[in-house]
Amino acid sequence: MKGAKGVIRLRPYKQTDAEYICKWTADEYTFAQWCADKFTYPLTAEQLHSYYHSYEKDNKGWLMTALDQKGTPVGHLLMRRANYQSNSVHLGFIIVDSTLRGKGYGKEMVSLAVKYAFDILLVRRVTLGVFDNNPNAHYCYKAAGLTDEKYDEGVFPFNDEKWGIYYMAIER
Repeated sequence: MKGAKGVIRLRPYKQTDAEYICKWTADEYTFAQWCADKFTYPLTAEQLHSYYHSYEKDNKGWLMTALDQKGTPVGHLLMRRANYQSNSVHLGFIIVDSTLRGKGYGKEMVSLAVKYAFDILLVRRVTLGVFDNNPNAHYCYKAAGLTDEKYDEGVFPFNDEKWGIYYMAIER
């Protein structure tokens, strides 16, 4: 798919992608926005390898990596909670290389994930959640076609803050 800088490709995650992903969050705040405390800051390759292995055993979830035109990892996401009876899948842990944010890579990666869900998995609904203090990600997901369905205020504690979550979806 054509992105701001060329062609973006989506492929299954490989453990060698960890060396890239570990460099994409420079501070604990951004890190928490990405993983909601599912990992410990700072991110390590070992944490990603454990995460990868847990999803190897999960028939309803898998990790994906977005590549640029040179084949270099530029983004990552998780497809999980695949439900083939209700024809849905949930996206999570969406992140783009911090040096490339704001250039359209996130929109293209999410658009490809939605296309994969609709055309390959043959689901009719794709969902995700985004914290209310992450307006750039929220805008990115809207640009990829997702819409807000529900908002839960103050459900995630971070230091002295309480973050809300927008639950978003797109249907075919």
